[in-house]
Amino acid sequence: MNYEYSQKEFEFFIELYQMVSAYSASHPMDTGGADCEKNIQGGVEKLGQTPYLKLGVSDVENANGLVTLMGAMEVVAAVSPSLYLTAEYSMRLLGRALAKWGDEKQKQAFLNPLISGSAIGALALCEQTVNVDNEPLAATGEKQGSTVIISGRKQFVVNGPVAKVIGVVGTCDGKPAIFLVDGDAPGLSINRTEGSFGYKGACISEMILENCRIDEDRMIRCSEKEDMVSVLRLWENQILTGASLGLMRASFESARDYAKSHKTGGKPIIAYQEIGFKLAEMLTLFQTSQMLAIRAAWTAEKQPREAFDLTLCAKVFCTESAARVSGEAMNIFGSSAYFGANPVEHAYCCARYGESFGTSTELSRIKIGDAALGIKP
Repeated sequence: MNYEYSQKEFEFFIELYQMVSAYSASHPMDTGGADCEKNIQGGVEKLGQTPYLKLGVSDVENANGLVTLMGAMEVVAAVSPSLYLTAEYSMRLLGRALAKWGDEKQKQAFLNPLISGSAIGALALCEQTVNVDNEPLAATGEKQGSTVIISGRKQFVVNGPVAKVIGVVGTCDGKPAIFLVDGDAPGLSINRTEGSFGYKGACISEMILENCRIDEDRMIRCSEKEDMVSVLRLWENQILTGASLGLMRASFESARDYAKSHKTGGKPIIAYQEIGFKLAEMLTLFQTSQMLAIRAAWTAEKQPREAFDLTLCAKVFCTESAARVSGEAMNIFGSSAYFGANPVEHAYCCARYGESFGTSTELSRIKIGDAALGIKP
């Protein structure tokens, strides 16, 4: 059970940080607007030039699977949360679904462009509410000869407006399936969600499918032994856990640097004991979150039967810690946090997303409690 990163992995993290930071400095990706959308698509292409998009999907030299991925997630999320969310929901949701359940033809047509960053994908999972754990899938596909007719409504689809291909999660013949729908397919309507609280650069939308037609070979099935929705939720919870690590890093480092440079009463505010206590608490939560997230990532790869409950534990702790750490960073910045875009303000807004989306913290606690009591879902 070795969670330590190698020298090669650290070198990769540094190169990834430098690349994303340099691109972000000249191509803002977290402010919203048309230019932001274009910049993010360029950012995904940049990530495609590194091993980042391959992690968790295919073997990467000098990488330790999902453990390396979790460290890389933290790096990207710390620099640009919106780029991170876009890349992850494209590659680590739709991409992993294609890699795990798709056939060779589907991988060639859809997975390869996602890995290279030349295309962005989306996975439409949520329907009337964010919670799909207790709600049946209402989107359905009906076979008609060699085609499938899809109807349904999806909410909170990350990348919906910019996706070249959208994996619509629904049922066909009473069994779960993912329907691969082109972003401009007839019968598909995409309505972008405006004014999001956090992740301002990410494109999030609702979707309506009315008799949307695809060829049958664009449908993905899983084995009867697998729970497709649970696996997709596991992957989404891993994404939101990684986001929380990045948001904590950005919040802590920004608050620490500000405390060193900002003065009040003739001395830097770091000299005040209360500020030191805040930073100590922030760092404790951040590093504890790192250890739990990395352990959950290792378990998901090495002991997958135990991964679901531990991933929920990591998601609850990390997302709640991100909200607390970013909140304390806001307090250290004081009034400066509310005027002008800064990493602390954006991290605080984005942190709340992680608590509600994926498996919410409330529902996660119920599931964790059931697991502790030996109650099977």
